Amino acid sequence: MRKRREAVSVASKGSTSGGAASEKKTSNDAKVRVVVGGGNSKRSSISWLALFFIIAYSCSAIYKYQFQNMPLPLTADQAGKRGFSEIEAFSHVKALTEVGPHPVGSEALNQALQYVLAACETIKKTAHWEVDVEVDLFHVESGTNHLSSGLFVGRSLVYSDLDHVVVRIMPKYTSEASEESILVSSHIDTVFSTEGAGDCSSCVGVMLELARGISQWAHGLKKGVIFLFNTGEEEGLNGAHSFITQHPWSKTVCMAIDLEAMGIGGKSSIFQAGPHPRAIESFASAAKYPSGQIVAQDLFTLGVIKSATDFQVYKEVAGLSGLDFAYVDNTAVYHTKNDKLELLTKGSLQHLGENMLAFLLHIGASSHFPEDCSTESKEDITNSKAIYFDILGTYMVVYRQNLANMLHNSVIIQSLLIWVTSLAMGGIPAATSLALSCLGVILMWLFSLGFSLLVAFILPLISSSPVPYVSSPWLVVGLFGAPAILGALTGQHLGYLLFQKYLFSVHSKRGQFPPIIQAELVKLEAERWLYKAGSFQWLILLILGNYFKIGSSYLALVWLVSPAFAFGFFEATLSPARLPKPLKLATLVLGLATPILFSAGNFIRLAATLIGGMVRLDRNPGGTPEWLGNVVIAGYIAALLSLTLVYLFSYVHLSGAKGTITVATLVLFSLSLAVVLSGVVPPFSEDTARAVNVVHVVDATGKLDEKHTPVSYVSLFSTTPGNLNQEVEQINESFVCGKDKPIDFVTFSVKYGCRTYNNTVSGWSEAEIPTMHVESDAKENGRITQVLINTKDSVRWVLAINTEEIEDFTLTDARNSEELISADKKSSVDGWHIIQFSGGKNAPRLFDLTLYWKSGSQSTDNGFLLKLRTDVNRLTPITERIIEKLPRWCSLFGKSTSPHTLAFFRNLPVNF
Repeated sequence: MRKRREAVSVASKGSTSGGAASEKKTSNDAKVRVVVGGGNSKRSSISWLALFFIIAYSCSAIYKYQFQNMPLPLTADQAGKRGFSEIEAFSHVKALTEVGPHPVGSEALNQALQYVLAACETIKKTAHWEVDVEVDLFHVESGTNHLSSGLFVGRSLVYSDLDHVVVRIMPKYTSEASEESILVSSHIDTVFSTEGAGDCSSCVGVMLELARGISQWAHGLKKGVIFLFNTGEEEGLNGAHSFITQHPWSKTVCMAIDLEAMGIGGKSSIFQAGPHPRAIESFASAAKYPSGQIVAQDLFTLGVIKSATDFQVYKEVAGLSGLDFAYVDNTAVYHTKNDKLELLTKGSLQHLGENMLAFLLHIGASSHFPEDCSTESKEDITNSKAIYFDILGTYMVVYRQNLANMLHNSVIIQSLLIWVTSLAMGGIPAATSLALSCLGVILMWLFSLGFSLLVAFILPLISSSPVPYVSSPWLVVGLFGAPAILGALTGQHLGYLLFQKYLFSVHSKRGQFPPIIQAELVKLEAERWLYKAGSFQWLILLILGNYFKIGSSYLALVWLVSPAFAFGFFEATLSPARLPKPLKLATLVLGLATPILFSAGNFIRLAATLIGGMVRLDRNPGGTPEWLGNVVIAGYIAALLSLTLVYLFSYVHLSGAKGTITVATLVLFSLSLAVVLSGVVPPFSEDTARAVNVVHVVDATGKLDEKHTPVSYVSLFSTTPGNLNQEVEQINESFVCGKDKPIDFVTFSVKYGCRTYNNTVSGWSEAEIPTMHVESDAKENGRITQVLINTKDSVRWVLAINTEEIEDFTLTDARNSEELISADKKSSVDGWHIIQFSGGKNAPRLFDLTLYWKSGSQSTDNGFLLKLRTDVNRLTPITERIIEKLPRWCSLFGKSTSPHTLAFFRNLPVNF
């Protein structure tokens, strides 16, 4: 500070000694003394770093309060007859998990169904005397689900022999309640690899306790409430489809609420709402602990989050509006053995249960319901779409798209007017200053992305796992966050230097002040322009978001308006002669407080979700580069820091903290890298396991002769990036790994995997190999081929039909000639249409497939016309031994497209 004053003093003397005799200093010199000499432009580096850590701590605190602050679990006595008790709901979850994994077709699923049915009968017996409770064990013979979007495009989802438990609760003396109902839905079934405490026994437990509570309240409702406990969700949303298309109560449903889990515990948040905004508006006004973010909906809609829920069926097939909830904490355990009761967070069930109970009572008593019970409405659905987000999990903001349009347009127009006016008044120098300050922002992005992506590419080359941070997500702060911060600072510093050079040349030409004073003024002016460039960056994002009607654009609005308001409140002046001065600390604090409050929790939660998703990143194992997962995480972190630190970094250039920041980030990165390379913190753990599949494959492809001896081996592969060297070394079953023998599992391909032929001839018989027999092949008036398919003991199979050769087809149950798939236009992906079939023990095994060839098709290709994979949920001796010897950091992974532990391959060549 003393040096600064001395510099100004010397400059003042120089300006008064030179021939122009003057007994008093010029007014400009006086201004310089006041602005530069009297200002505190040299900020303390310690103060700046303290502010940085305070902001970081605030972000962490906001995340914990918003997403990890759970309500106290209540006992039955504490909740009362009409309340919600987590302890009671938890007892249901415990009972369902104790039966073990219960996929479709298993005896365990029948046990789980019987438990839910018995619990519903108890609710019926104890219901309020003015309430009607109907319990229906709904059996579905067969059905086919065609979805036009999402994961199941190009597929026919066929189901058979499914059972669901359906409960309808209505007031006895309100006749109209039977005509309008609210559907609350979730699924009982799990994948074969998990007991499903989170997905979705937790949802079923909540629904059973909700049904008990509603049965005590429903005499005051005007609507009926239907609870659907379905099966078949994990095999292609089949339970929801069968209810909507076949159950008589489905015609009365006017709103659908789906409960899901993509992790275990935490707050169950809304991640899809609409299309009509009535449901989300009612939830926001009634929920005690509202949790929901349109950011998640936007990401889900864009396909960033690869998943599907029953809500898609309710919206797409039935045309219903509603809400879709999901647990997403610890998403790395999804569909693995670690989706277990011990990891279910206390308070999670209470949070969802209290929210849902309040919401159902509120909406059930409301007379405001869409008249036609569907999404089709006279108003424009696009303009009435709801924008929603919660603030710290205590208050939810909901407004419609038409209001968002007006609000965004107003801010955009005002911002553009301010910028245009400023540039017009400032002329070419102002325009150039804006361009150079924006160049600093661009350089900030480039260097931040460059530094973090460089680490993303290098990490798989030096680490034992390409994604070494899955079990310890905090490592990404050092591995990717530190390089991103260093890159952002480097890029902005380069822009700052270029901008300084330009401003100094402008001031030099004016000759208004001596060089020393000019240098000080240039620094101050550059700082202010860099701050304003941050606002300009968010203005561009707001314009783009508003144009494409992206709901998450409210974040751009907040990050634009609040800092701009703070700047105008503390820094703006109407005097054009005023010289620049250091930005006030209050400007930064006031400007960032609201944006951080609105977005910090969401940004951190999204990062945690992306990190957990690395476990199942590779849908075609070995088909994506090992660095891809790192690039996703590094790119997200670099983009996030470039967007949010743009205001903060404009302050660093006058603080002298650049060296300290550089050293701190390098130390943090080095420590994180050392932890990874040393193996002190392993990539995976027993509770956060790597997803693998162990499949005993019996391959009879290419052989039409059923008596031919097939090839048998065990395939080991992983949807988590990285080789399997450590795993096969511990298993010690003569596995050979590589990419030289890819395996076509019909629904996906294993480009990298391991296989062994040790002891693979036992545990199965040739009688189990499926057959495809050509019954007839008529070529007159268009070629039509009849194929008889026998899946033997399998009630879960997938069939791929070559749409390059086949124009259409039908599939019929050979037992009773029931047509399961009719001739119609069908979509395909990569030249194949996939039939996914799943069913119970009484599902058919014999099918008639009629193929209608494309006109003029005379292919001589030696490829496949049909590809069939049949699955059996059984452990052969070799697979049982391998699974027992799997390292503790590995877990079997299941989904609708993955095989069970025993799979048979069959095919029909084009030239059969």
